[in-house]
Amino acid sequence: MANPGYGKRTAPGQLPRTAHDFADLPPREAAIAAYLDRLPDGADISVKTLAKELSYGQCALRTALNRIQDAGHLRRGREHLTAKSGTSQWITRTWFSRTARDDTWWARFTRGDVPEEEPDRARPTRSRAHILLAALGRTTPALSLSQADCVTLAPLLTPWFERGATDEQINRALTAGLPTPVHSPAALIRTRLRDKLPPEPLPTPAHTPESPPSRPPSACWNAPAAAPGPPGGLPGGVCGACRGERAPPAPRRPSADAVRTHVAQIRAAMSQQPREGTPV
Repeated sequence: MANPGYGKRTAPGQLPRTAHDFADLPPREAAIAAYLDRLPDGADISVKTLAKELSYGQCALRTALNRIQDAGHLRRGREHLTAKSGTSQWITRTWFSRTARDDTWWARFTRGDVPEEEPDRARPTRSRAHILLAALGRTTPALSLSQADCVTLAPLLTPWFERGATDEQINRALTAGLPTPVHSPAALIRTRLRDKLPPEPLPTPAHTPESPPSRPPSACWNAPAAAPGPPGGLPGGVCGACRGERAPPAPRRPSADAVRTHVAQIRAAMSQQPREGTPV
């Protein structure tokens, strides 16, 4: 048992206990929830104490308790108390409900706004997964499911929610490209929930790599070459050598004798032209 004010507190207005109270939870979470349900009020249900009593480690128990809370069976919060002596302190309260409740109900209850309901009038609050599966038949009649089907298939949606899938994404995965006819809606949905499970999201990089330094437009982008060229003369930013093109042959320089001969011919031609003022 926990110290006064720190143990389990049972929420009011629960339905009678049945063998299917926690069928909307995965097997591990359902087993832990059933154990908590049978503990008396005031029992210590902290992670450390549960790890001593159950065959799960503290890390697994923290995850399981979070999932039980997300399903509406558990709520933890802090409460301010003032003693008769005038001293005040904050304590942690833990409420447990065999009948799943939504966030609105829990918020009202922890504020003291919800009256204690009679067990025969209390109605279970369906989980997000149960609501999504039950709604399939309204939009896609071929996928109409029974209450038992929704209870059985709901745990398969937990990893989808944990990986950030939205209700719209799940609906598309379940309803797109259906065979005609659908002989067993429950079997088809079970297969798709397992086979189309999205991958776990990649971790966000700590920083974005810097972009490589830019080159002027007249230089080849191929780093080993880095050949300069006129603007517009590098298609795709790559020089002709990097594209495998052959360089044009270099012009041949004339020999010295050829130059002298060419100059002599020019002088001879010039000497034969008439000069101004000279009679012909």
